Amino acid sequence: MRRSKPQPIRNKLDLADRTQVRLVRKRLGLSDAELTSIVERIGNSIAAINKEAALQRATTLPKPDDAVFASAATGEQATAEVTATAPTS
Repeated sequence: MRRSKPQPIRNKLDLADRTQVRLVRKRLGLSDAELTSIVERIGNSIAAINKEAALQRATTLPKPDDAVFASAATGEQATAEVTATAPTS
């Protein structure tokens, strides 16, 4: 009698399956330590891991450069100067 291979649960992460862990890490852009800590805190639900990884990315966004704001302010000043010095007919 042939026994079928048990199918994995698709919405749970099996940390013993290195291929599955590698794929989830690559898809979410996490390191091995980050993924392990999330699984220890949240659990092995892939949806919960995805949500927590998105939350971590949102809280650790890099600060924007001041140069962007400086160039925008310079552009506004230049526009104001051009309109102020333009002759009116």
